[in-house]
Amino acid sequence: MPTSKRLNVAVVGATGMVGNEMLRVLSQREFPSERVIALASERSKGMTVPYNGSSIQVEELNESAFKGIDVALFAASGDIALMYGPQAAESGALVIDNSSAWRMKQNVPLVVPEVNSDDIRDNEGIIANPNCCAIPLTVILNPLKKKAGLERVLVATYQSASGAGRALVDELEEQTKAIAAGEEPSASVYPYQLAYNVVPGGWRPEADGYNEEEVKIVNETRKILHEPELRITAACVRVPVPVGHGESVFIETTEKITADEVRELLSTSPGIAVQDDPHARLYPTPHGVAGKDEVYVGRIRDDASSRHGLVLWIVSDNLRKGAALNAVQIAEKAIEMGVIGK
Repeated sequence: MPTSKRLNVAVVGATGMVGNEMLRVLSQREFPSERVIALASERSKGMTVPYNGSSIQVEELNESAFKGIDVALFAASGDIALMYGPQAAESGALVIDNSSAWRMKQNVPLVVPEVNSDDIRDNEGIIANPNCCAIPLTVILNPLKKKAGLERVLVATYQSASGAGRALVDELEEQTKAIAAGEEPSASVYPYQLAYNVVPGGWRPEADGYNEEEVKIVNETRKILHEPELRITAACVRVPVPVGHGESVFIETTEKITADEVRELLSTSPGIAVQDDPHARLYPTPHGVAGKDEVYVGRIRDDASSRHGLVLWIVSDNLRKGAALNAVQIAEKAIEMGVIGK
């Protein structure tokens, strides 16, 4: 990653799961940083978070926190992003925000580097990091779009507890221990007990029976792929898994492409690992991809109900490629393109 300048980086929301992962990714990928600061609310001031084999002290997020910062990675709420994102950008930082606050704003690029990195140039100081299911979905759809065109996409998600934050991960663990001990588990973080269960909700309801997450996946996939009229729908489900989101995807292409051709195409596409041999019981699982960077795909097959149909199974680590890694990759690409670090 050529740059003559080492950059000052701020991670906003550094005490959360995604913020922690951003710090881990920055260290693992040897991001060219001169200084990395961890920012969080006043109540977290003075805490420490792990970074680069050691730890750094959390500083308070305020108006003056972004002085001298080149890259600000936001892993906080939408309200925080709306309040402090423009301030960080005005201070000269490139803001890469993981919340949904900026994603559908017309003047804000929504970027998956393997898919639409050219959009980075169109930023006005803020770049949005997409939804944790839209990122892996578009990584898979983009090569298919280029090769055979997209007519329709149906996606059912199997989303892990960490997508809702550390509190639900902890509650899932407590519920599992309670059940193992023959006790009645309690549920307070989520509307239903998640352990030994599958919950088709927990996101804010939207119009026509859909929920907020399903609407995000539809709208963001269209924006990332530059396909505003793409026929796509989503059904989102929370499953009792700590880390790793799965997606069962039904795709209709414009031109016929066989399952064998798809395997070959995806195996040579950036950011994708094909793991597909059902006879050898080889297919990706959340447990198997936790901590991995790639989007894993398997169970690739022709859809017998459609002339130009495909069915496949996607799994990715939602804290990494679904959030922290993608954000850091955006920053790396911005350096490579000369947008920052000149």
